Amino acid sequence: MSVAVTAAAGVQEDFRGVVRRGKAPRRQVSLIEAESRAAALCELDDFEGDGLPWHVRRGTCAFPACACRASRARSSRSGSSRRIGLAMECDPCSRMDEIRPGRRAALTPDWRGGVLGPVLDDGEIAV
Repeated sequence: MSVAVTAAAGVQEDFRGVVRRGKAPRRQVSLIEAESRAAALCELDDFEGDGLPWHVRRGTCAFPACACRASRARSSRSGSSRRIGLAMECDPCSRMDEIRPGRRAALTPDWRGGVLGPVLDDGEIAV
């Protein structure tokens, strides 16, 4: 599975990543560590990972070894040459509980909700 990402539009087919005139992109992509997602699912006794498609899970993707906990980090590589800026912590929203009760609380500690950031290099990201 792969998806195109651009600095102008964020993730392909996700309208929320489009850069508005006069605005700086900060929330084009959300990244979550695979380990953080696994820990949250384990806390919920959801060992199957609920089988939901990526877009239902708020557009997050498993991103092993990202610098989610390093607040001084500026960017992270995704694939061989894609860079995503690390702008801010992604606080889990009420949508997470709509997907599965308790999910918001399970994603809250330790930056488990991941990070948000802009696309720095256009191209494709593959799982």
